[in-house]
Amino acid sequence: MPDALHELDATDLAARLRRREVSAREVVQAHLDRIEQINPAVNAIVTLDPEGALTAAARADERLVRGAAVPPLHGLPIAFKDTRLTRGMRTTHGSPLFADHVPDVDDLLVDRLQQAGAIRLGKTNVPEFAAGSHTFNAVFGTTRNPYDLTRSAGGSSGGAAAALAAGLQPLADGSDMGGSLRNPASFCNVVGLRPTPGRVPSPPGSDLWDTLAVPGPMGRTVSDAALLLSAMAGPDPRCPLSLETPGAAFRVPLDRDLRGLRIAWAPDLGGYAPADPEVLAVLEPQLRVLEELGCRVDTACPDLAGADATFRTLRAHSFDLALGGLLDSDPQALKPSIVWNIEQGRRLTVADLHTATTTHSRLYLGTLEFFSGYDLLLTPVSQVAPFDAELEYPGEVAGRPTNSYLDWMRSAYLISVLGVPALSVPAGFTPGGLPVGLQFIGPPRADLAVLQAGHAYESATRHGRRRPDLPTA
Repeated sequence: MPDALHELDATDLAARLRRREVSAREVVQAHLDRIEQINPAVNAIVTLDPEGALTAAARADERLVRGAAVPPLHGLPIAFKDTRLTRGMRTTHGSPLFADHVPDVDDLLVDRLQQAGAIRLGKTNVPEFAAGSHTFNAVFGTTRNPYDLTRSAGGSSGGAAAALAAGLQPLADGSDMGGSLRNPASFCNVVGLRPTPGRVPSPPGSDLWDTLAVPGPMGRTVSDAALLLSAMAGPDPRCPLSLETPGAAFRVPLDRDLRGLRIAWAPDLGGYAPADPEVLAVLEPQLRVLEELGCRVDTACPDLAGADATFRTLRAHSFDLALGGLLDSDPQALKPSIVWNIEQGRRLTVADLHTATTTHSRLYLGTLEFFSGYDLLLTPVSQVAPFDAELEYPGEVAGRPTNSYLDWMRSAYLISVLGVPALSVPAGFTPGGLPVGLQFIGPPRADLAVLQAGHAYESATRHGRRRPDLPTA
């Protein structure tokens, strides 16, 4: 076979599996071999079950031999994010408090993807309780960027993104509150979609009505992300915000003529999210690509007044709801940034929550109005290129000092507040060889249109085809 199995796109791999050109056992073994060679340097996969994965692959092969219908992810291996409950497999949340925690149930999404044919390899690394966009914790240590092992892989889905970039898995699940799958996708030169809230049902939690935190797909191509979304999406009665559109709606060709598309380019989101010059130097030439595809590109931005405070208020409230009990029972066991978030939540007043709620509604309606004049909004995914992995977060952005670990993530989290789909697509590299992503943002529920635009841009540029040069163990 001309290509190593771990190098194939998930859509290509799925087609070969379905045609019985390769077996699920061969695919799983190829990825296990790659993990053994590469993971010690990258530290993306933190729990691994080779025997269980090979047993599941054998069952998948037997189903195909019997002539049974096979689901869309048949035979594709995946390591789940270590915040997702996995029955019989350790789920640590990156916290010493859960270092030996083995759930007896599967997360809603884990169950859904396994029903769709995915084969569980293990778990990918996360920051403690997924707090922050740099992946390190006291249980497993730091995940390294495959393109430069001294740099951050992003987070909180940093293990997922690094595993994709390094060829350790063909697909990855992520989650995103303030950029947790978009930032690592940008840092690792892969694709990540933050779907419209409700597109992918969230596991039942402390707030069923939360629209900030959403699960989403990651892949090495836009088509791969769409394939995974097709297995993730669809309603669930336990999730009151879940949308009725079935996942199969995304299992379609993404080819689309972009001629006539109206695109807004907001390099600093109206002054609220200035980006480092090296990031903009990569992204601004990409606008010409879209113009050559027939799009009209203007500089414009929706009104984001109040979005920063709204995000921080709602985030702090959600941290107190979800993790406040742990702070009360064992305050020394939580990292300082989580304690800070919880304490911020506990200082909120009724007036603070009232302001956040009304501003959130105003921002959503303003976004609808903005998209009546534009089909897409383009922005940087991250305001910085991948930074030193020994830092908790960058000390400055665009020459301005940062005061908290959230400050460098505005170009992602300001979009989270708007309730819209946002896609990170590889857009090139800095002179030092560090990946940079371009963020494609559409109106609410326009997930397919965003994927189609990202696919057209990806096909024209092929930045995602540049793979990291990694040492083997």
